[in-house]
Amino acid sequence: MSKWITTSLGDLGIYINGRAFKPEEWSVKGLPIIRIENLNNPNAVYNYYEGVLQDQYKVDNGDILVSWSASLDSYVWNSGAAALNQHIFKAIPNEKVIDKDFFFFLLKKAIKGLSDLVHGATMKHVNRPVFENFQVRFPEQLDVQKEIASNLRSKLNEIENAHRAMGVIAKDLDRLRYLTLEAFFADMHSDAKFKIGDKAETTSGSTPSRDRKKYWEPAEIPWIKTGEIAFLPIHSSEEYVSRNALSECSIKLLPADTVLIAMYGQGKTRGQSAILKIPATINQACFAILPNDTWMPEFLQLWLMYSYLSLRAISENRGGNQANLNGSILNSFEVPAPDLTCQKEIVQKIDLALLEIEKMKENWKSTLSDIRLLPNQLLAQAFKA
Repeated sequence: MSKWITTSLGDLGIYINGRAFKPEEWSVKGLPIIRIENLNNPNAVYNYYEGVLQDQYKVDNGDILVSWSASLDSYVWNSGAAALNQHIFKAIPNEKVIDKDFFFFLLKKAIKGLSDLVHGATMKHVNRPVFENFQVRFPEQLDVQKEIASNLRSKLNEIENAHRAMGVIAKDLDRLRYLTLEAFFADMHSDAKFKIGDKAETTSGSTPSRDRKKYWEPAEIPWIKTGEIAFLPIHSSEEYVSRNALSECSIKLLPADTVLIAMYGQGKTRGQSAILKIPATINQACFAILPNDTWMPEFLQLWLMYSYLSLRAISENRGGNQANLNGSILNSFEVPAPDLTCQKEIVQKIDLALLEIEKMKENWKSTLSDIRLLPNQLLAQAFKA
């Protein structure tokens, strides 16, 4: 068995901090500048530098990088030639005493201890002395280091494959939800349909002036924004307005069982729907369909959920900079209206089917949570000597 020894990170390598690029040095061409957000998010936008750059700040595939401010972690860079920004170390191991792959995993393990230091103190980052003086343990023999690193790499690849598979399952569950709705609603496409605005009272809301404190305090009445409309019943709100806002601003108190549609919002928000389960007010980006004699709120909301992609499609390419729904589009949107007894039966059947899918989703979440814990568990086990 190889002897394990203790030393500091500073004794195992050289750590080169990145260059402090000034905004006026940024360009749209040249070497991409690696910032912390580019390490954490593969879709993050790059700034570029096309000036003369010292070799110490140049990064290439296979280099080990450590973010030591705001977000603590180690990475192997594999996105081509780049320039290193400040708050990131390029970690160059002393390969006479430590294998490069093992060094990367050792840094991963050390990050946990360094993170505890940061969270337990007033520091917002790990400074160089703290980083380089941090004590780590590792096997003395290089061949043992290589074996540990190889085993870790293999197991972590398996975990990554499992993580990707879970992403596929998530998409399949979303697809299954749509197929469930389609199974119940497909035969209704030929049924008579009615425009929402012809059969129900509709409205939208507004945002009371943020400069008028009396409109927001005391917090008395729920005020719903589009981000809270997400295909789930709404039982509470993130923000509240005062009774002064209700009496002096152009907002209405909507009754429970009002169906809401997000007319615009970031990402997937536009076109999502939900049922109010409490009396509430709404902002100007929400469209409200009040309770009526034509549609059960549950039936109407399920049809709108089924029509989500259609609602998004009809609001695309309408001119302007942003695709939005509006009152005119939604008032003209047509929905079938079988008798209320039939609607109730359909809702009950769909709810049972969606409940089973939700159970599968909960199992998926539990499994995904376990998978996310595995890398740290593997690292802890690998360095337990």
